[in-house]
Amino acid sequence: MASLDFEKEKFQFKEFYSTNQTQLESAKNSFCSLIKALLENADIHFTKIEGRVKDKEECIKKFQRKYQTKLESSQTEYEIKNHITDLIGIRIVCLYEDDIEKIENVLNEHFDIKNRTDKTLEIEKTENLFGYKGLHLDLCLNNTRESLPEYKSIMGYQFETQIRTIIQDSWSVLDHKIKYKKSIPEKLKRRINTLAALFELADREFKEIRDKTSQEIETLSETQSDLDQEFENEQKEERLPETSPKEYGYHKLNAFNFLKIAQHFFNDYQFEPHKVDGFTQEIINLEPNISRGKFNFYMKKSITKIKEYKIFFESQNNSDKLNPYTMIRHCLYYSNKEIFENILSNTSRENFEAWLNQNSEQA
Repeated sequence: MASLDFEKEKFQFKEFYSTNQTQLESAKNSFCSLIKALLENADIHFTKIEGRVKDKEECIKKFQRKYQTKLESSQTEYEIKNHITDLIGIRIVCLYEDDIEKIENVLNEHFDIKNRTDKTLEIEKTENLFGYKGLHLDLCLNNTRESLPEYKSIMGYQFETQIRTIIQDSWSVLDHKIKYKKSIPEKLKRRINTLAALFELADREFKEIRDKTSQEIETLSETQSDLDQEFENEQKEERLPETSPKEYGYHKLNAFNFLKIAQHFFNDYQFEPHKVDGFTQEIINLEPNISRGKFNFYMKKSITKIKEYKIFFESQNNSDKLNPYTMIRHCLYYSNKEIFENILSNTSRENFEAWLNQNSEQA
């Protein structure tokens, strides 16, 4: 029963907390798992989803700090648990600023939003830039999910979700380490504001780099005919040393044009950017001046033979598959064994050579 007796309500809250702590931990884990599944299904990348059940003493201190005086002054009876909306807390850390809105949209489809606090707007309305940016949502299951039997154990639980970028999350950690922020000297306050601005700039720049990288790939409009012509011109240039590479449109292989060519030969495979970057550099290390035209030539020259080898290899090795990266390695080796001798492991190279010999190929 609600009352104005703080000592009584504090005791009642501690009893509630002790009785429900196991269920609260279980609900926290269930919410984390559900949110993770929802974001993965929506193909939204995140770096971390973690949860916690707020310490009971911290809950009581928060109630005293934010609610007790106002409630008792207005003679409004209370129960402490009804004012602790972040008893269960979930933190989602994403990559880019615009991911925050995408995550909110997904959560809005599957939960009821009881309260929404945009920390970014709060900070931008003031000159004081102390504090981290991000979005806080108070959530509970919506009617659709509450009706499903698998969510029976977490019905009625409300939780707070904090959504931040990696940069915002890093700033929040550092922000909590800054002492005496309300009384800090002006010269130190300016330095902290400068640091906060740098963090904000980093967030924007990461997003811009991502967008520009995507645009760079999309603007690559060369067709297979263009690449064939480029390679043909390159061959002519080798016979005519006085010709400048710029005159025939020479383009050195890089991660962007590698990806476009690779996707032409493996259009149903998702090439991960961080792997593309390293793999392209491995090729360049073996043939420093390789052009996109020559790489495309290597692929066209050998892809049919490598597909034949793939069928044979996988028929002999039920548990092993030749993924596109491995097939590209074989294409390069098959096209120029001298340059790309070491792009295959010793075992892979020996197995491939044995197959070539059995199929009337010269080693």
